[in-house]
Amino acid sequence: MASTSALEIDPEETVVDVTWKDLGIVDSLCQACEELKWKTPSKIQKEAIPLTLQGKDVIGLAETGSGKTGAFALPILQALLENPQRYFALILTPTRELAFQISEQFEALGASIGVKCAVIVGGMDMMSQALTLAKKPHILIATPGRLVDHLENTKGFNLRSLKYLVMDEADRILNMDFEVEVDKILRVIPRERRTLLFSATMTKKVQKLQRASLQNPIKVEVSTKYQTVEKLQQSYIFIPAKFKDVYLVHILNELAGNSFMIFCATCNNTLRTALLLRNLGFMAVPLHGQMSQNKRLAALTKFKAKNRSVLISTDVASRGLDIPHVDIVINFDIPTHSKDYIHRVGRTARAGRSGRAITFVTQYDVELYQRIEQLISKKLPLYTTQEDEVMVLQERVSEAHRMVKMEMKDIEDNKKSGKGKKRKGGGDNDDDTEQSIGVRKRVKGKGFKGKRKG
Repeated sequence: MASTSALEIDPEETVVDVTWKDLGIVDSLCQACEELKWKTPSKIQKEAIPLTLQGKDVIGLAETGSGKTGAFALPILQALLENPQRYFALILTPTRELAFQISEQFEALGASIGVKCAVIVGGMDMMSQALTLAKKPHILIATPGRLVDHLENTKGFNLRSLKYLVMDEADRILNMDFEVEVDKILRVIPRERRTLLFSATMTKKVQKLQRASLQNPIKVEVSTKYQTVEKLQQSYIFIPAKFKDVYLVHILNELAGNSFMIFCATCNNTLRTALLLRNLGFMAVPLHGQMSQNKRLAALTKFKAKNRSVLISTDVASRGLDIPHVDIVINFDIPTHSKDYIHRVGRTARAGRSGRAITFVTQYDVELYQRIEQLISKKLPLYTTQEDEVMVLQERVSEAHRMVKMEMKDIEDNKKSGKGKKRKGGGDNDDDTEQSIGVRKRVKGKGFKGKRKG
C-alpha cells in the first residue's frame, strides 16, 4: 500500500440514510448516539469510522463543526469494549478548553459502558492530577506539555500499553510549538498502536506526518480545499485603526440580541476590550491564556449558559470549541495566520445552523486580509455602516477609554503588589468580576441605540 492513499470524497455527494449500525457501531454505542440526539453520521464520520474499526491509521480532514470528535471517539470506545484495559487511548489537543470538551463527549458516549476519562492539562494542580492518573483511567485527554511533566515526574505512570493515539487539531500539535513535547511522547509510547490525526486544516509537509509515525495512513478528506461552512455569511469592514472600538460598539448595538465571540490578537487587548465593553454596559466576559484555568472554565460556562452575551477571546478559543448558540464572530484583530481565520469563523454556523462573521480590516491589515481571501477562494462583501451614525458614539467610547486606562493600571499595580497573595475579592482582576457597576448607572440599559446624541 502506498504511504498515503487519498480517498477524495465529493463534498456534494450525500449517501441516503446511513445509520450508525451500518458503519459497524455496536448497539450500546448506537443507543448512546441516539441519546445525544446524533441522528445520522456526518460525512467525516461515515468515512473515518469504518476505516478506524478495520484497524487503519487515518488522517481525517474536515471543516470545523463537522463531528470530528465523534469520528474518533466511537471507534475507540468500541475497541475498548472488545479489549478492556487501562490507559487505552491518548487524545492530544493544543488547548485546555478543547481537552475538557472532548472529555465531555467521551463521557457522554461512554456513560452506559462505564468509561473513565482523565483530563491532564496545565493550569491545574499536579498532585490531584497524579492521584487521578493513579486510578488508571481508560482514556487520557491531554495537552502535550503537561502530559510530558507527568511522564517525567509522576511515579509509576507510563503509557507502555497504549493502543490508540489521537491528535486533534493535528496541524497545531505537529507544529513547531509542541515539537519537543511530541517527540518525547512518541518515544515512550508503543510503536504497535493505531494513530489518528484530525484537523480542519492540514499542512502538506510529509515529514510532519512521519514524525507522528503513522503506518500506511489513509487520508479521508471531506473538504478538498480550505473552506468555511456554506451557511456562514462572511463580510469585512474597512476602517481607520483609531476608530476600531467605536465601530465595534456600533455593530454590537446594531446587532443587539445576538451572542457574539470577538477575537483579539493578545491577552492584553482581550482584557482591555472586555473592560471597555463592560464600562459601556455590555455583558462581556474575557477568555485568554493568562487567566487561571478555573477562571477560563468559569468564563466559558457563563457564556455557554447565556448569562453573558459577548465572549472576547484570544485564539485560545478559536479551535474546536463547540458553543452552539454563537450567532456572530467578530475578528476585531485580523489573524496573522490565514488558517486561523477558518478556525475562528468556525465557532458559528455549526452543525447545520447559520451564522455571521465580520472581520475588521484597518490600513495596516490589507495584506493579511488579502491572504485570507486567497485561502478561502472568496471575495467577501463589505459590511455597510453609516459613518455619521457610528461617530455619534465616539464621545462615550472615549470616556470609557479613560475609565479602562485607570482599571488596567489598577490591575497592573495589584499584580505587582499582590504577587502570591490573595487579595480581597479573590485574586486577579482578570476574571469576570463586574467592575463596571458604577458606570452602568450612567449608561442606562444594555448598550445604547445608535442615533441618540449624548
